Amino acid sequence: MSDYQAFRVEVIGKVAHVQINRPDKANAMNAVFWTEIIQIFQWIDADDAIRAVVLSGAGKHFSSGIDLMLLAQVGSELGTDVGRNAQVLRRKILQLQASFNAVDKCSKPVLAAVQGYCLGGAIDLISACDMRYAAADVQFSIKEIDMGMAADVGTLQRLPRLIGDGMLRELAYTGRHVDAEEARSIGLVNRVFADTQSLLDGVLALAAQIAEKSPVAVRGTKEMIRYMRDHSVDDGLRYVAAWNASMLQSADLRTAMTAQMTQQKAEFAD
Repeated sequence: MSDYQAFRVEVIGKVAHVQINRPDKANAMNAVFWTEIIQIFQWIDADDAIRAVVLSGAGKHFSSGIDLMLLAQVGSELGTDVGRNAQVLRRKILQLQASFNAVDKCSKPVLAAVQGYCLGGAIDLISACDMRYAAADVQFSIKEIDMGMAADVGTLQRLPRLIGDGMLRELAYTGRHVDAEEARSIGLVNRVFADTQSLLDGVLALAAQIAEKSPVAVRGTKEMIRYMRDHSVDDGLRYVAAWNASMLQSADLRTAMTAQMTQQKAEFAD
């Protein structure tokens, strides 16, 4: 674990708390943000002592989305040739997509705790998380439409599976704001908390609860859920059968069964 410019990372027991740490800039996603988030989630994925992740934003807002200075920097790299400009832009978009793919592909559950603004690229980010929770003051918006572009870092691909195709289209076409209660009603967030502190306390407690479970079972469950996004039921059933043919031999199964029979708390190895 290292010091980061755009993040603050703290390990609480077996939970990693990853906090976007640019509160003076409404946690806008600058150039270093996109590289550091890959480093952080690669470290989390490789560290067996970490079993769950809470992703939050420091200060008043979760994130106002991509830093406009970064967009200006990309614009300065363009020349006059359309074909070469397209190559530059495609390469940059794929780099940004890789940042949130690292969150999505992390083998540990990632819980987003969202307060204040969650705009544009921040929607792409929370769409890549396992679960989302909000403070009562939250404001969500797919703002790319108001910038004259289509969202291109994961919102349009992941969000329909969370809130449904029709609702995603409404929000993506209009860019309108969604408050906490509407977000809960459409399934964008699981639960709403009164304020930021109770949000963090509640989500960290939930992550700690997940971290008490068998890490083998949790990783397997997440893998199966991710696999089912792009495969048929039959494909998913065959995959979980092959997966559990190995994983059911884990000592975690015996540990969990013993704990159930003795009504004691199970302690699982990392």
